[in-house]
Amino acid sequence: MLRLALASLVLLAGCRIESAAPASSVAVTNDGAIRGDLWVYTSMYRHVMDAFDPLLKERMPQVTVRWFQGGSEKVATKLEAELAAGGSPCDVLMTSDPFLYRRLAKEGRLMRAVSPNGVRTPRALVDPDGHWEAVRLSTMVLVHKTGSEAPASFIELLDPKWKGEVVIGDPLTSGTAFTFAVAMERTHGSDFFDKLRANGVRVAGGNAAVLQKVEGGEAKVGVVLLENVLAAKARGSPVEEIWPTDGAVVIPGPVAILSSSRNPAAARAFNDVVLSPEGQKVIRELGDMHAVDPRQPGPRENQGVEWLLSKSAPFDEALLDRGLNDGAALKSRFSAAFSK
Repeated sequence: MLRLALASLVLLAGCRIESAAPASSVAVTNDGAIRGDLWVYTSMYRHVMDAFDPLLKERMPQVTVRWFQGGSEKVATKLEAELAAGGSPCDVLMTSDPFLYRRLAKEGRLMRAVSPNGVRTPRALVDPDGHWEAVRLSTMVLVHKTGSEAPASFIELLDPKWKGEVVIGDPLTSGTAFTFAVAMERTHGSDFFDKLRANGVRVAGGNAAVLQKVEGGEAKVGVVLLENVLAAKARGSPVEEIWPTDGAVVIPGPVAILSSSRNPAAARAFNDVVLSPEGQKVIRELGDMHAVDPRQPGPRENQGVEWLLSKSAPFDEALLDRGLNDGAALKSRFSAAFSK
């Protein structure tokens, strides 16, 4: 369901990052203006958040946006603890854990609110019931040193040729690594990680740690986010991405409004800004991520979202349900495989 655009009505007085959340003030809308506090819980990179400040200040002058920023797992832990304790000040949730949104929607904790600025977003990246919509796309690919030999696919990581030469992220601590694990088990079977372990694959925490081991020569191949590789190349690191022939793993970063939001008008306006052409440009240029708007090119001379989806394993309702319903068992299987 689409709603009336609010972006032209609003501007932001100030944004700041804080680690604790006081109660949000209620919007005052008697005169038609949108104002008050707005709490956004996000895993977005800090420099990308900083780049949004001028745009938010331009478009939302009477709203004070307050941020809680951390990794997707940290944000989820904080939000769930607050909800369990009786309520959270969070108005807008913007992380890269699509399974969390699936669960929150099922629990009735998300408002139905889809921005008109997302009307061109591919349908696979929008909740059919309108509880969330993607605003950015992270993508798991392979990485290797420039000029070195490398596997062409994820399944090729099982080849004895790469024994002991591969490093991956930990789905127990990294949300994007977890989505990768869900996709790999669906594509290659529930024993995929047993086979990886048997071939000497190592686990190295998050994406930054994986990339660091490849850059430092501790591993020849890594599984990592495209945005990390692109940023490393921009600073002169001799690494290259490989688009796996069995499909890259797209990880949508959704935005959603909590049904308990104390300022839903400002929350909708915020989502309009993030999904506006200018907001999508910030995500693409500063975050090295794909925008969800098909009119935008990809980051760093890559092609746009429609090309990306054609190069990727399917992201669909079945994958979301698999991650939600089988997530705990998958983490147990992964732990068992890599504790051997």
